Amino acid sequence: MIRINPILLGLSLAVAGSSMAAAQQTASMPKVLQITREYLKPYKNGMAHDKTESAFIATLSKAKFPAYYVGLNSLSGKSRALYLTQYDSFETWEKDNKLVEKNAALAAGLEHASVADGELLDSVDSVVYTYDEDLSYHPHADITHARYMEITVFKVRLGHREDFEKLTKMVKDGHEKGGTSAHWATFEIAYGTDDGTYIVLSADKSMADIDAGFSEGKKFRDALGDEGMKKLDELYGSTVESSHSELFSINPRQSYVGEDWIKADPDFWKPKAAPAPKAAADADKKP
Repeated sequence: MIRINPILLGLSLAVAGSSMAAAQQTASMPKVLQITREYLKPYKNGMAHDKTESAFIATLSKAKFPAYYVGLNSLSGKSRALYLTQYDSFETWEKDNKLVEKNAALAAGLEHASVADGELLDSVDSVVYTYDEDLSYHPHADITHARYMEITVFKVRLGHREDFEKLTKMVKDGHEKGGTSAHWATFEIAYGTDDGTYIVLSADKSMADIDAGFSEGKKFRDALGDEGMKKLDELYGSTVESSHSELFSINPRQSYVGEDWIKADPDFWKPKAAPAPKAAADADKKP
């Protein structure tokens, strides 16, 4: 992990577009967010991974499984794919698990797809977060037209949760006063990694949105002023142990989404199949 100073903290949050919504396909923030992380072997991403992931989607679609997810592919850091699934509660998650247990064909199809997909992977793990409304700022739940996802991870020193809340409030006040376009959703770790871990999710319709977010950094700094930035810097240093940001592209070929998402942007969520390559014989034909 790399450290960032409060200016970059403000910028990373300012970049935030609409935060994610995945599972139930409703424009509301998930209470429980499961993130499955697949770390790929070198050069096993792209079309090869699209193919193995399509088996999961075909199996779930056939069973009309109710828990949808969005697939992300890394543009920074290690080669990996993330799958974001939301639930209204842990109880809802349990109900979905029981659907798999009771459907032998679905369970067998998922196991078969997992074995094939595993040939491309170095490792796989899962983390679970819960939504924190107080640490979020003007969150947007609809990402049907998003193309990129930014994820910023903050590791807060143990015993400093209250300080992190104060820090976030200062950042939110700066954006409010500065009139920036910032908005983000924050989730706190529940299972799978160190206590004190928070993630900020943001989605962008294009990379131009990222440029726009960074360009608003001066508005944020001017809003807080020199004294405010100094206080922010001191509080950040005593509160945050580490942080880092990663950029992902949203991959519709690795996403299992509902009909309402497909209707909202059919060209993206249901892309046309690539034309089949011409036969070798055609390539050898002489004029």
